[in-house]
Amino acid sequence: MGVRRTIGTWAGTTAARRAAPIVAARGANQFMSKAIEGFPGFPGAREVARRHLDKRGDVERAIRDVIEQHVRLAGVQGFVTNIGGIVTMPVGIPANIAGMAVLHLRMVAAIAHLRGYDLADPRVRTAALVTLLGRDGVEDALRGRDLPGRPFDIATGINEPDPAVTERAVAAVTSLLVARIGGKHATLAIVRRVPLVGGAVSGGIDAFSTYAIGRFADREFPGNVTVERV
Repeated sequence: MGVRRTIGTWAGTTAARRAAPIVAARGANQFMSKAIEGFPGFPGAREVARRHLDKRGDVERAIRDVIEQHVRLAGVQGFVTNIGGIVTMPVGIPANIAGMAVLHLRMVAAIAHLRGYDLADPRVRTAALVTLLGRDGVEDALRGRDLPGRPFDIATGINEPDPAVTERAVAAVTSLLVARIGGKHATLAIVRRVPLVGGAVSGGIDAFSTYAIGRFADREFPGNVTVERV
């Protein structure tokens, strides 16, 4: 575990130093819009939420279905890479990283929407993006004072987030995603010689990370929250 984390962190740090600032500067809002609003062949968060709510008739069951759907999609080989090829970030980040970010962000946004949060609100969009860091990533960012608060705090804050907050969030998310991909590749290098195992491990890693972020979003976007804006 220690070796895998070290390799993954090294790979992520090196690539993210080049990629994260460019992504933050050029395409944060565009990227979030693509993931949340959707594009041909990839329904947006509101549509995904509506379908599950219509099917289940209950918000909590619909949220569980949203998470399960995205866990399955993340585990399907080739799907995430295909998304990344369609929705490119404004920098040459590998397609599987961009694809995973799009999938995770749509899932989080669908959960927030089902709980009554306004996806047109920049506070909610920024909070959804920050959620992609996961619980540990958010805690690390808070300790380093890279974020003004947890996703819930950002989503329910009175003032709109400073653009610098969004840029830091994008940089942190990009860095973490690159590190995760680096760690996954290091793991696959170990099992690649075993037939069929590599694909199973890769899909399993993506599915597990998706589940963890879905559960984190479930906690960070509670229902029955009244927010006053200025």
